[in-house]
Amino acid sequence: MVLFWVLFLALVSVLLALDLGVFNKKDHEIGVSEALKWTAVWVGCSLLFNVGIYFLYEKGLVAGPSGPVSGLEAASEYLTGYIIEKSLSLDNIFVMAAIFSYFQIPRLYQHRVLFWGILGAIVLRGVFILAGTALLQHFSWIMYLFGVLLLYSAFKMLFMGNDDEQDLSKNKIVILAKKFLPLTTKFRGHAFTVKAGKKRFFTPLFLALVVIETSDVLFATDSIPAIFGVTLDPFIVFTSNIMAILGLRSLYFALAAMLGKFDKLKYAIVFVLAFIGVKMLIEELYKIPTFVSLGVIVVALTAGVIASQKKSGKSV
Repeated sequence: MVLFWVLFLALVSVLLALDLGVFNKKDHEIGVSEALKWTAVWVGCSLLFNVGIYFLYEKGLVAGPSGPVSGLEAASEYLTGYIIEKSLSLDNIFVMAAIFSYFQIPRLYQHRVLFWGILGAIVLRGVFILAGTALLQHFSWIMYLFGVLLLYSAFKMLFMGNDDEQDLSKNKIVILAKKFLPLTTKFRGHAFTVKAGKKRFFTPLFLALVVIETSDVLFATDSIPAIFGVTLDPFIVFTSNIMAILGLRSLYFALAAMLGKFDKLKYAIVFVLAFIGVKMLIEELYKIPTFVSLGVIVVALTAGVIASQKKSGKSV
């Protein structure tokens, strides 16, 4: 099992190296057309990896935490987790857009900031998933806590706006950074630090990166418990989560300018969070099959997209 963890991390490392070191070696503004193409590439890689998940579990090369799992069941769990993470990442895109606007980050350098942000998110998600797995193995009641957390997140998203969270002038990280770090408002290419005389200063790119990383902590408290509501297999939880966020940069550039057209999708995401939360709370009474969960989530998200398009008077 350890071998497949190593191979997956090696695959992720290769993909990231190709992304920054080859395909995006030179800073350039990423247009919607290019972003859509890369989004298709990342989604294709994720679905292709799901085929690998199917064969690994079907052939018995990898087993679930409770023993052998059929390839179809494992692939369904991976796909469900992947879709959950993708849908929840849409809210993350709103926040990233607000961060770049507040710090006035040129589109030319936004990809590089997101690259390092995603790299930090991978490490953070790994720690969260390992910690969550260990807690669930020793304290089964944690599952109920996760369920309540998801219901609270759904309630908060539905009834409490996130304007304060996007008002970065009130963000505690920004306030502390401005108070204790030597900062400059000037950009010097894509550098995160610049040297003036004998002193080194942090650029707005660095501060934007820090805020993105800290905001991901909040999003991880939703997405990771949600995937644990689908499966307790740490390998599937981790791989589905990471494959989803790998394509977050291209998805940002593809959707950032069009997010206002999908306002009804918020209610679909609220429903998904609440559904997974309830699923976790009733696990001992009735275990909702993965196929049912996948179907409910896909229908809910599709309905959200259709409702948004109808409101805007455009066809899907």
